[in-house]
Amino acid sequence: MEQSLTGKIVIITGASSGFGAATARTLVRMGAKVTLAAPGDARLAAVAAELGDAALAVSTDVRVGADVVRMVEATVMHFGRVDVLFANAGILIKGPVLDGDPEAWADLMDINVNGVMRCMHAVLPYMTKQGSGDIVVTTSISGLVDIAGEPAYSASKHAIQGFVHTVRRQVAPYNIRVMSVAPGIAATELWGKVDPTLVDKKIADHTSLLPEDVVDAVIFMLTRPAHVTIRNLVILPQNQDI
Repeated sequence: MEQSLTGKIVIITGASSGFGAATARTLVRMGAKVTLAAPGDARLAAVAAELGDAALAVSTDVRVGADVVRMVEATVMHFGRVDVLFANAGILIKGPVLDGDPEAWADLMDINVNGVMRCMHAVLPYMTKQGSGDIVVTTSISGLVDIAGEPAYSASKHAIQGFVHTVRRQVAPYNIRVMSVAPGIAATELWGKVDPTLVDKKIADHTSLLPEDVVDAVIFMLTRPAHVTIRNLVILPQNQDI
């Protein structure tokens, strides 16, 4: 039997656009309440205004530990608990290593790897105390397949896959599920694919996902019965050649 998401309190990082914003909209329609965590800007404010009282916007830089702790504390203070963390914030850097910037790679690692670690560490005391919780991390097909065109990004996603699946086994006795969703190419700002004409073409030729496709995968994972963990869900456009 599916688990209901009605009344669940969900923290979403990277919530101002892409998978994060789309997931927030769907969760609110399903009766959940959400904390929208992202750097404070007009986009975050717009998503929060759209979702109304069901959403709490907290300006958060996942590279800053104090920001992450404050974001989780604000969630518990406002909603009373935290049931789900969707650790979704991330950036993408592509290109040859010879042309790359190691400082930019370090920043990518701080967001894609350390940011997820900080968020998980901040929510786990609350989840272990209540004896339940779900954590879903946006990884990538790049964390399962070595993609030559994006070595720094692929390294970050391989790293976080390892963290997700070791923590999963550590916290299982507390009835906490830790899962990863690994999308391929998608029509989001991360991939630079937001022009409607381009998106329509990519969907028509089956070379891109829509954000809503990934949302469907996340909802599927969260609504499985409590005894079921979707360890790793890979979702690709039908014509992605990997």
